[in-house]
Formats: sequence, C-alpha cells, structure tokens
Amino acid sequence: MIEKLYAIGMNDAMITSSVLTIIICIFAIIAGRNLQLMPSGLQNVVEMGVEKLHGFFENLMGKYLCDRYFPVVGTLFIWILCCNYSGLLPLMGKAHGMQAPTSNINFPLGMAIVVLLLLQVIGIREHGGLKAYKRLVSPFFFMLPLMLIDDLAKPLSLTFRLYGNTFGDEEVVHIFGELCPIGLPVLMQFLVVLFALIQALVFSLLTAIYIGEVCEGAPALELAHHKLD
Repeated sequence: MIEKLYAIGMNDAMITSSVLTIIICIFAIIAGRNLQLMPSGLQNVVEMGVEKLHGFFENLMGKYLCDRYFPVVGTLFIWILCCNYSGLLPLMGKAHGMQAPTSNINFPLGMAIVVLLLLQVIGIREHGGLKAYKRLVSPFFFMLPLMLIDDLAKPLSLTFRLYGNTFGDEEVVHIFGELCPIGLPVLMQFLVVLFALIQALVFSLLTAIYIGEVCEGAPALELAHHKLD
C-alpha cells in the first residue's frame, strides 16, 4: 500500500498528514455523535479540552474575536500538535521513514500562506471592505513599504519557526538514537513532547495576535468593546 502511494508522488510527510487528517475527522465524528445536555465519557473530556483552549484564546483575543475565530486558531493548534507528536509514535519519525508533516518545510509554509490569506479575508470582513488596509498607511503614508514588509514577513516567521524546531527535534532524537539506543532517546523524547506543545501553541497564538491586528478599529469590534465597558 505504501509503495503505491509513493508511486503516485506522495512522500512520507504527505502520507502521515493524510492519515492524521482521517484519524482526527473520525475522532471528531465519534465525539460529536449523540451529544447530551449533561456530558459524560468522551464528550465530557472533549468539551473540557475545548473550553480550556477557548478560555486561553479568549483572554488573548477578547470575547468577540474569539467567538468568531476560535475555530481557526483552535484547529491550527490541534492539527499542529498532532503533526508534531506523530513523529514520536512507535515506528514513526525520520528513523522509520514516516516523517512528521511539520518537519517538512512545505507543510508549515502551506499553513502560513493559508493564515496570510485568512487574515486578508478576516480584515475585509470585519472592516466591511478595503478600509481594512487603512492600517498600512497609518499614521503616515510613507509607512506603506514597512507595513507591507511586515505583513509578508509574518508567514515566513511562522514557517521557519515551526519547521526549524520540529525538524531539529526529529534530527536530535534520530542522532541520539543512533549514538545511544537505550535511555537517552527516551529522555530526549520527553523534552520533545514539551517543545512540540510549545510550537503548536506559538503558531496558533501568533495567528490569534495577527487576527487582532487586522481587526483593530473594526466597527463591530469597537462596539463589542464599548458594550463591555
């Protein structure tokens, strides 16, 4: 089966990401079936996790933006975390030819480009048109080149931060596994678990911050703040 996937042009990262997507979708369907007003079992665990994550981003973005765009930042966090952790599973990772998607630069770059495009859509949506780009020439028109460079640097920053750390983690675990197969790789994997969580959090957190930036001064956001005041 794997050989057939290689034959049609899929690489290790693409295969891993496809399997992860299927698993996450199946898990979401199972967790979302037969929802109860008084949750129990899997529904209770999932709801607790989502509520904690929502509360974290609400403290950062505010209630209005979090209620509207939590599905974006929440999905990014869960997806990246699963991708990062996939390289730590038995018979997975670079040593076994099943590369974590986020350790292949194409995947972080693809997600960063999607985030950049989403920022444009969100900005236009919240400002009601091209007023979203007023921030590029505020407070002075000559700020335009600098602001454009800043916007274009955002996906590059997201890409290389996630790719560099994930690729580096896999390389370290792989090298230590060859040098000292017993003991040391296990210790390194505990550290990688923490680093993988941090990288998923940083990517989604920066996305949330960028959303707040493009929505700054939007009428609906200002109205929401006024109601809270």
